[in-house]
Amino acid sequence: MDPVLPMPIHLRPIKNAMVLAAGLGTRLRPITDTMPKPLVRIAGKPMIDYVLDLLQVAGVETAVVNVHHFADQMEAHLSERKSPKIVLSDEREALMNSGGGLAKGLKLLDDGPVLVMNADLFWVGEQPGVPSNLSRLASFFDPETMDMALLCVRNEDTTGHNGKLDFSLGEDGRLSRYREGMPSPVVYAGAIAMHSRLFDDAPTDAFNLNIYFDRAIAQNRLFGIVLSGHWMTVGTPEAIGEAEDAIRRLGSGA
Repeated sequence: MDPVLPMPIHLRPIKNAMVLAAGLGTRLRPITDTMPKPLVRIAGKPMIDYVLDLLQVAGVETAVVNVHHFADQMEAHLSERKSPKIVLSDEREALMNSGGGLAKGLKLLDDGPVLVMNADLFWVGEQPGVPSNLSRLASFFDPETMDMALLCVRNEDTTGHNGKLDFSLGEDGRLSRYREGMPSPVVYAGAIAMHSRLFDDAPTDAFNLNIYFDRAIAQNRLFGIVLSGHWMTVGTPEAIGEAEDAIRRLGSGA
């Protein structure tokens, strides 16, 4: 059975966030030939609004969002957002990949703890009256012992996922890269708690965030907790219907 770490007693909200939203969404073509992937509607609601709503519920006050593909559409949509406050990280000239985009966006926030989310990965079915997944993740994160804390999900609690298992979750919460036969396999759910200083020495060009995951694993400083609820990824046009079915079954969540 996968370990679920104890609920922290004292919640420590993280006020700043970064949403990675600049990708091209090529697998969602032809839909993304005319619009950015984060604005694709799932059950009538743009994907990025599910993500921003989850951040708002967790107490985030300011969120940087990077933009590239149909950036003007993203800017217009996000201008209507009141909470959290949106700050744009403009990647119109060049895509920075996940790591480079995060490193650039962090420069627009004050130093300190930050939540990081992908604009196209979200979940529903959180239980009312208990701390949200992001609140739990923020409270679990300890910058003294961790480089990053990742929100992870059991494969059976996903919709739209290809079945790939990313990590093995130890009883103490430590994460290692999953290999066949390892216990407690989990999928990375696209949410991170970290301290911005981790990226003080980051490259200024494009790079993949997995570099930092592997570096943290090598130093025993990558940790995770298990998501409560149902997680979904919408990578293809066919996955839209699957996600909408899951939302109808489980409620809109955020």
